[in-house]
Amino acid sequence: MTTPLPASAPRTRTPRGHADSLPAPDGGGGRGMAPARLDPADRTQLRRHPVSLRRIARLFAPHRGTIALVVVLISAASVINLAQPFLVRAVIDDALPNQDVPLLIRLTAAMVGVAALTAVIGVVQTWRATAMGQHVMHSLRVRLFTHLQAQPLAFFTRTRGGEVQSRLTHDIAGMQSVVTSTATGVASNLTAVVATAAAMVALSPRLSLISLVVLPPAVWLSRRVAQLRRTVTDERQAALAQMHTQVEEGLSVSGARLAKTLGTTGHDAERFTGRSHELIGLELRSQLAGRWRMATMSIVFAAIPAVIYLAAGLPATSGGMTIGTLVAFTALQGQVFRPLMGLLNIGVQWVTALAFFSRIFEYLDLDPAIKPPADPVPVNPARVRGTVRFEGVDFAYDDGAPALSGIELTVPAGTTTAVVGSTGSGKSTLASLVPRLHDPTAGRVSIDGIDVARLDPADLAAIVGVVSQETYLIHASVRDNLRLADPEATDERLWAALETASLAGTVAALPEGLDTLVGARGHRFSGGEQQRLAIARTVLRNPPVLVLDEATSALDNTTEARVQTALDELAEHRTTLMVAHRLSTVMGADQVAVLEGGRIVELGAPAELLRAGGPFAALAARGDAVVPGAAPAEPALAR
Repeated sequence: MTTPLPASAPRTRTPRGHADSLPAPDGGGGRGMAPARLDPADRTQLRRHPVSLRRIARLFAPHRGTIALVVVLISAASVINLAQPFLVRAVIDDALPNQDVPLLIRLTAAMVGVAALTAVIGVVQTWRATAMGQHVMHSLRVRLFTHLQAQPLAFFTRTRGGEVQSRLTHDIAGMQSVVTSTATGVASNLTAVVATAAAMVALSPRLSLISLVVLPPAVWLSRRVAQLRRTVTDERQAALAQMHTQVEEGLSVSGARLAKTLGTTGHDAERFTGRSHELIGLELRSQLAGRWRMATMSIVFAAIPAVIYLAAGLPATSGGMTIGTLVAFTALQGQVFRPLMGLLNIGVQWVTALAFFSRIFEYLDLDPAIKPPADPVPVNPARVRGTVRFEGVDFAYDDGAPALSGIELTVPAGTTTAVVGSTGSGKSTLASLVPRLHDPTAGRVSIDGIDVARLDPADLAAIVGVVSQETYLIHASVRDNLRLADPEATDERLWAALETASLAGTVAALPEGLDTLVGARGHRFSGGEQQRLAIARTVLRNPPVLVLDEATSALDNTTEARVQTALDELAEHRTTLMVAHRLSTVMGADQVAVLEGGRIVELGAPAELLRAGGPFAALAARGDAVVPGAAPAEPALAR
């Protein structure tokens, strides 16, 4: 069974939330690098779903050669780049004072060569690391998408859609940043600090000791100021997120409709004005904090060489140092500050990286309740007769509440069975078992004697067509929506399907015809037109078994009559299981099954059940809806 996620699961954050904690792509981190700050949600995530380092290593196992090459390139670049200060010392102490032009040419050419070589190594390193990260991300993205597709509807019911999308896009993108930026940055910073420290000692052991006194307070001051700015930035980002949410909700089709119908446009404008005004103060604080941060960093970077120059000028600490050595040492000390700041963030970066992996693995570890058969029964959907049987079917949801109990029902091939009952009696649950949206807790559902659980999902989808109350249309053209059912369908077949659904005239009257965009969730069309478009889509599949789950219950009487006509034509010569609420619809069925409390309490031809005066007759007498063209009042069966 699928392991439910706790209701308290933290909202997944985008990688942007950790932008300040990631080193720059070159691994240096930059002068203004902010200290990483641990998000408590990351530790919570890791406590809930620990991550095995061995499992992470398996993701990168196919790329061992690339990893080794990247490490070699990073180390080589760090070591080669350290030649620059020694070349500068030689220029200042030897070539310039002695007017040695050939030596000067060789040294300056070497300086350019070192810079060019490290630049080329950096490009190759970035190329290989990014390619590796993209391949790992692609593999995870595909695995996660296909794994989530296999999850039951209950998973999508209890999980926020934004949460799923965030893990599939933002978290995996964050993992890619870990691979291409954080990991390479840590390796680069570590080699840079070690190599630079060794070079500093080689140049001047005395000044190296002084650096041990100067660097720690400079690092602490830089991190402290950066933390203050990070706090203000977090507040500004939170305010921007709230404003973005209001814009997204208030200026969408549904949001605009809600505001206009409830008369909340003025209130919404006031709320937006307040949030926008709040941003003024936060932006000022952020800019000032940023200016103080830059000012502090400027002071730090001026103070460090100043102390070195002072030490070099004092007889007690100079030790006969040459000017070239002083300049080279100062350059090295400036280089060690940035990677040192980067290394101080390793702990937080590590927790952040593990949290990304944890969120992805948490979804990958979900066990789909409905699994495709290991050895599916081969079947030709075109040869299926369509006899549907429910044999001793029980069903209970994850919370243990029974929805169906002891269902015994046969829908003969080519006939229509209507399922009616009061709200919560299990009608939609019963219908959902045929396309295998759920699996029975006990018993089985079969088509032509074959358990639907033993059919390949693609074959089952070709055999069973579903038209439900909720129609989902993608934001694309009419043609693209129809071709979801059959990507190879010609325009002639599309028009024929629309004609069957009584929608051909409506689409033909549109300026762009089949190329008309349906809009977000089909808002370009009315509810009845959306339903008929869904019917046309089902017609294209031409399934031998049809499940109609209250496909007209949300429509007005006039629209319902037109849609019902299309459904009647669709159901002709097919095995149809129909969850219905209109008496006129039910009376056309070959048999009616009445559900109460998840059990079939009455089964038979509709006219016979009305005459029997039992539960079906009581349901029919309870409603008061009117179908156009019917008698003054035609009952609607309780839904």
